[in-house]
Amino acid sequence: MNVLFMGTPDFAEVSLKRILSDGHKVCAVFTREDKPKGRGMKLTPPPVKVLAEENGIPVYQPKNFGNQAEITEILDKYKPEIIVVVAYGRLLPAFVLNYPRLGCVNVHGSLLPKLRGACPIQRAVINGDKVTGVTTMYMSEGLDAGDIILKRETEIAPAETSGELFARLSVLGAGLLSETLALIEKGTAPRIPQDETDATFAPIVKKEDARIEWNRKSGEIVDLIRGTNPSPTAYFFIEDIMVKVHEAQASGKSGNFAPGEVIGNGRCLEIACAGGETVFLSTIQVQGGRRMSSEEYLRGHKIPAGTFIR
Repeated sequence: MNVLFMGTPDFAEVSLKRILSDGHKVCAVFTREDKPKGRGMKLTPPPVKVLAEENGIPVYQPKNFGNQAEITEILDKYKPEIIVVVAYGRLLPAFVLNYPRLGCVNVHGSLLPKLRGACPIQRAVINGDKVTGVTTMYMSEGLDAGDIILKRETEIAPAETSGELFARLSVLGAGLLSETLALIEKGTAPRIPQDETDATFAPIVKKEDARIEWNRKSGEIVDLIRGTNPSPTAYFFIEDIMVKVHEAQASGKSGNFAPGEVIGNGRCLEIACAGGETVFLSTIQVQGGRRMSSEEYLRGHKIPAGTFIR
């Protein structure tokens, strides 16, 4: 098929590779703008752009779809039979959705209609979900509300981070997309309307969402830390110093402790939360410093038992 691909990050790059390996013609790629990254804030192209250019595929990076004539001119140039969208990061207007003969197909990182929206993978981990998956669907003007084509589910491991789940679901999604395009090409792809009564949503995880609230249960705090790893990364404050938390475990014990109280076990940073439960903060990063075990940190920075963090 003649495919126009829209996507941006690593998650989308895996699907683009699969489309190419399956022998489809990718006539053009739409992706987001290059962004400054790293200490030097060097302008860096998104992974999908890099892969497209390596394969000689024309790349377009429109800031929006406001100029309908300009976008339509691009579509008319390549006349895609189908548009495939994977983690592109922009909603498509009706004139784009209605352009290709075979429609616009999306790979979404959840079992729709659960977790519609921008951050389904992070939210699944933060929510403490045990199972998630990927869905392919025909796109509509509603937010992730189009008819479902195929689903594939997978269990979330107890200690799995959102970054690790992203990597796994990118491969699962690429495989499901391959099956989906084969069915569409044969004319046998199903169309299953979503049940709106089962819909839930996964808004963007902002930095302020990653702040640890110690009056929550230990399991909820650990899930937040897993779900915001690697970004935006859970954090708290010791006085006015921000401390990021990359890894933590529920201790499985409880006592007569108040939320946010430091427990002096002498080995790692142990903090009390709701109900007197405690969590071990195994890997931390103090503002301006490097990642290290909390045991290593405590060897050089004493935090007395009974201290309260926020």
